[in-house]
Formats: sequence, C-alpha cells, structure tokens
Amino acid sequence: MPVRTVIERGPKGKRSVAISIDWLGWERGAKTAELALEALESYRERYRPIATLAGMAADFDAAGPLEIVEEKVGPGSTDFWGISFAPSAGEKETMDEADLERAITLLRACWTYFDDVAARVSPEMRKGTRGGGRDRDRIISHVIRVESEDFARRVGLRLPEGAALEPDALGRYRDDYLEAMRAYNAGEVEGHMLTWTLPFLIRHSAYHTLDHAWEMEDKDLS
Repeated sequence: MPVRTVIERGPKGKRSVAISIDWLGWERGAKTAELALEALESYRERYRPIATLAGMAADFDAAGPLEIVEEKVGPGSTDFWGISFAPSAGEKETMDEADLERAITLLRACWTYFDDVAARVSPEMRKGTRGGGRDRDRIISHVIRVESEDFARRVGLRLPEGAALEPDALGRYRDDYLEAMRAYNAGEVEGHMLTWTLPFLIRHSAYHTLDHAWEMEDKDLS
C-alpha cells in the first residue's frame, strides 16, 4: 500500500509540510511542497526504528511510495514554523477503537525513542539555528512541558506547572495522558477541541516528540 500523504501549505505560501497520516510523527517541512515531499522520503529509514518499537516493522517495510491524498491550506503558524497545525480531512473528531490504539502504540514508540536518545546524547548540543541553541536538558524540558501543559489540556488533563518533570512522574503522566485520550474519544470529557481533533492531537504529540529526538541526534557532540 502507498504511504498516504497530506500536503499542508501556509496561507502565504512561505512553507509547506508533507505528512504521513498512517505513520504518526513522520512529517517534514520545507519552503515548497516538492521539497517537503523530498524531505519526508529522505526520513523514511530514519523513521523505521519507531515502527520497530511499535511492533509494526513488517508493515512499514511493505509500505509503498508516498501518495498525496490531500492538499490543504493550514493556518498562519504553518507559514511561520513549517509545521502542520491543522487536522486533515480524514482526521475526524472520533476514532474507532482499533485506530485509536494503533495511534497510541505509535505515540508510545515515539516517547520510547525520545527517552533513548536523551539518555545517550551529550548534555551540550552543537549550536545552530535549529531549536534556538538549547542544550539537551532544555530540549527535554521543553518537550515534556509543552505536551503536559498544553497538548494534554485539550483532552481535559490538567497538571500543575512542571508536575510531569518531577522525579518518577513522567511515566505516570504519560499513562494519564493516554487514558484522557481514551476518555475524550468515548465522550466522557466535558467540552471538545475547537480547531484540533483527537487524531491530530496524537499526531502532533508524536511529531513534536520525534522531531526533537532527531534534533538531539543531529546536534549530539559525543
């Protein structure tokens, strides 16, 4: 089967993003859609460890070429960051149980990969424009805080500032985040997201985690 791919362009056409809908976290941005597609393809083998951690290596290896199934215009943040900030047409509000659990498995794999990278790279990172010059510990803190204090709130999980960074708290927080996703999908959470959907939230969590894992690898001084 081909890899279903969505192209998201910024409203001013400054940047575009190529997104694999089925393999969460595998998405890359560039100045044009063509360059974004090239970047996405170039990361195919780099994404493979995530599929392996998720127990899906055989399916990933059997995947065919990238196939554009949707082209859309995202919000202004797409132009500014070169990152997808809007759900695709297929990322509806509610997921069936099998799709939800598959997405959760891939998100857990992204977390595992991130933790493994964080444990082996140098504390000091190579300087450069990417990431604003943050060192390893600041990258780790950024990823966990954004997810636990912004993304998780969208499914009703509210934590005190910095709570997920407390010793031995990360695993418990992640379990709670996943349970909040399941509860939201089941209609057990009051209110709903206005512009995001649950599939997009999971995809964005996976992307944010994995992109910063790759950043640490690219800037590792060891």
